[in-house]
Amino acid sequence: MVIMRPLAVLRHDLPASLVVFLVAVPLSLGIALASGAPVAAGLVAAVVGGIVAGALGGSALQVSGPAAGLTVVMYETIQTFGWAVTCAITVAAGACQILLGLSRIARAALAISPAIVHGMLAGIGVTIVLGQLHVILGGKAQSSAVENVAALPAQIVAHHDSATIVGLITIGLLLIWPKLPAAVRKVPGPLAAIAVATGVSVVFGMTLPRVDLPGDLLNIHLVPQLPDGGWGGFALAVITIALIASVESLLSAVAVDKMHTGPRANLDRELVGQGAANMLSGALGGLPVTGVIVRSSTNVASGAKTRVSAVLHGVWVLLFVVLLAGLIESIPLAALAGLLVHVGAKLVNPGHMKTVLAHGDLPVYLLTLGGVVVFDLLTGVLAGIGLAVVLMLRRTVWSGIHVEREGDDWRVVVEGVLTFLSVPRLSKVLGTIPGGVTVRLELVVDYLDHAAFESLHTWQQAHERAGGTVEVDEVGHPWFGNGKDGRPTRHRSAARAVPRWLAPWSEWQAAEGVDIPAQQTRRGATEFHRRAAPLLKDTLSGLADGQRPRTLFITCGDSRIVPNLITTSGPGDLFTIRNIGNLVPPGQADASMNASIEYAVGVLGVEEIVVCGHSSCGAMAALADGPPPGPLSTWLAHAEPSAHRLGSATLDGELPDRKGDRLALHNVLQQLDHLREYPSVAAAESAGRLQLTAMYFHVGEAQVYLFDAVERTYRPAGAPVVVPGA
Repeated sequence: MVIMRPLAVLRHDLPASLVVFLVAVPLSLGIALASGAPVAAGLVAAVVGGIVAGALGGSALQVSGPAAGLTVVMYETIQTFGWAVTCAITVAAGACQILLGLSRIARAALAISPAIVHGMLAGIGVTIVLGQLHVILGGKAQSSAVENVAALPAQIVAHHDSATIVGLITIGLLLIWPKLPAAVRKVPGPLAAIAVATGVSVVFGMTLPRVDLPGDLLNIHLVPQLPDGGWGGFALAVITIALIASVESLLSAVAVDKMHTGPRANLDRELVGQGAANMLSGALGGLPVTGVIVRSSTNVASGAKTRVSAVLHGVWVLLFVVLLAGLIESIPLAALAGLLVHVGAKLVNPGHMKTVLAHGDLPVYLLTLGGVVVFDLLTGVLAGIGLAVVLMLRRTVWSGIHVEREGDDWRVVVEGVLTFLSVPRLSKVLGTIPGGVTVRLELVVDYLDHAAFESLHTWQQAHERAGGTVEVDEVGHPWFGNGKDGRPTRHRSAARAVPRWLAPWSEWQAAEGVDIPAQQTRRGATEFHRRAAPLLKDTLSGLADGQRPRTLFITCGDSRIVPNLITTSGPGDLFTIRNIGNLVPPGQADASMNASIEYAVGVLGVEEIVVCGHSSCGAMAALADGPPPGPLSTWLAHAEPSAHRLGSATLDGELPDRKGDRLALHNVLQQLDHLREYPSVAAAESAGRLQLTAMYFHVGEAQVYLFDAVERTYRPAGAPVVVPGA
């Protein structure tokens, strides 16, 4: 296996590297020409980018080399400083990239919205397709996507020669290749398409443009030179190239991560690798190096598995161009154009558009795409980031403000973040409320700034002076209440109040002056109607015609025990029986308990029965001390077996201090024994259809414990519990 694994990797990486190499050579030459640099500078950058950045970078499948995103900047730099000084600028830019990588700030690229990354990919894809269609149709790509669009109609209606045939053969093979038998598909589609198209063009003697290499590829004869002056412009050029190259490389690495399921990129390491490649490329007279999405996507699509493919592609550029230039020069440019059209079209992924549309980020996607196509990669990405920030701010500061009438009273609900940006709309809504009426102001806000507080407070005072009444109900942190008390909360990190459906009435109704039991019940029901009912309506609608609970939950009637709270369950989950002391009378002595158990097991078919005791149980304390004569004493007679039970049950390995708590632990286990006296329970348990669970709730610690039958101790929920026979 140790020997076969490298062979298996090379089976993928070797052919993929050849495909990427075939794409890289013409692209490198074209970028060098577009940048105004020596043609060989593009090949030097391709070699160094493939080998150095491929070996040292943090993205295993990213392929680096000269990139189209820097052509405009490089052209201006070369025209200003000359080629030798530009090489020195490239070296310095690489050093800056290494410093950026070592400072560990590259991870900030992960904060970029996926809509921007997908929009960038789509924009690059559209740009590639628009340019390479001209080559397929027998013409030449224009200098910009806009010019390519303008010239495309005339190119389409023009006379089409053999270039079109070769391009269409390449595209056709790429489209049908995935549908061919697996044995055929062992050869990568792009490599097969280029080979077939080239073979056809040679066999039929087609006269058409082919890859053109200069005769003195390695005849550079220069080293980087520092400028005689103008150091400010030199520094600006260094920073500009370093930033653009870094952003393009990081965005490409993030995009490549979305194309495969292998290891994720280490972005800090990627910057260091890119910086090292740029320092060497500049020193050897090459163009700046970046991660290139075209080569990287081709690498992934061709089946590459490791960084070996990127490194080998650089080796092929060096060896094949020098040793086998004639073979490369037989490849028609139209065949490479067909390959690039296929690659570019795949970058425009309809699935990505559906995803960003579902998340409400389609405007960001489209703006990024349009910016890349119409202007350049950096402009498109910056435009997308700008719009994403605007949308984020809008969503962050959004406030839901609405008003409704309830008879003669009015109800105003404010939700979200309430800041100065929402004050105009807030004032408009509050201005629609007539004077002299009772208003219930419900604040469900995550943050309330000074301007919003002043607006609310001023309106409240004015409304009350006019004879009206304002009842303020804050759900969550008391932003408004604290402000009125002269203790305004200054940070959004303020402690959140316990949600009302978890907090007792005393914690959220006391502030409203509700202390009469009937009022508390009515207020709680109203709160359910307003807050919880809309959330539970669909769930309860599904339960309207019957119940299918999976658990019978037997617990004490103590008001501190809330079964659904301590088990994080909801409507339809628990069939609950409550009584004093969570008792199952022995000998099936209680008709009500008998009916409940038989119904739960026989009719509802529950899969679990839980008996839950708790700390500070009044029934267990009375049983331990001897209950006073009366109904309680009569009922607790059913617990006498628990009082006489001898055992070693502990709470997480220790005995509770109070006798009543120790008794509560054994009482739960005793009730499980009583349950097993029921024929239906015993039969279901022996058949594996029913599980009996002992639970204990420590009120003061808010901790649920489950009984471990092997260790004979109650362990905190979440700790491993040994099940006998498992």
